[in-house]
Amino acid sequence: MQNNNPNNTSYNNHCCHTHIQGHDNKVKSQKSCISLVPIFNHLENHQMEEIIKVIKSVSYKKGEIIYRAGDQSDSLYIVSSGKIKIYRLSESGKEQLLHILLPGDFTGELALFRESVHESFAEAMEDTSICMITRSDLQKFLEKYPSIALKILSELSGRLDAIEKQTTSFATNSVEKRIADFLVECTKNQEMEFTLPMSQKDLASYLGTTPETISRKLSSLEDEGYIKQLPRRRIRILDLDGLIQNY
Repeated sequence: MQNNNPNNTSYNNHCCHTHIQGHDNKVKSQKSCISLVPIFNHLENHQMEEIIKVIKSVSYKKGEIIYRAGDQSDSLYIVSSGKIKIYRLSESGKEQLLHILLPGDFTGELALFRESVHESFAEAMEDTSICMITRSDLQKFLEKYPSIALKILSELSGRLDAIEKQTTSFATNSVEKRIADFLVECTKNQEMEFTLPMSQKDLASYLGTTPETISRKLSSLEDEGYIKQLPRRRIRILDLDGLIQNY
């Protein structure tokens, strides 16, 4: 599965599957990246302009692979628009979804600290635009603007906390509890009706179960009056308190 050829960098792979955007769209996408991502959007305008000059904008179609396990990790990838899933494959080929990246999120952060290869896969879940900044360029900005490093540490700390919670959930919670917790998390913006951010297949991978189990458990929650399943992956929470208390 892995390919450690030093000439086979992530950016070389991009050339086979993506196209560099036109100049106007490129500049617009770069500015969008900088203004969205927390590690940069605290900077002054002239500082952001410095970063924009070295960023590369790349677009992907739904289903295209951005990088594979074993590819050289030499850049930070920032989502400008669209959605990316990060996952690993077991020896048997089973997919384990790690997390989903939305606009403003980033991946490839290990490249900032050492030369390495990717240990996971990144795939566009829909048509997606990203901005890339190489290790050498970003390290220069980290030295020049230390506040970026603090923001990166803050973001990584949040990710580690999420991973710990996910690991604990797998080890201690039933499938029903994991699904209920996921649905409750989707209401954090006080929205009682929302679109599931992923397919049942991806949700099953993320929660450590099967698509059939996800479908069955959602139907059970609907039968019990906690939720209502709507077309196009929409879910309406009917009894949030009951969902929290009973699961």
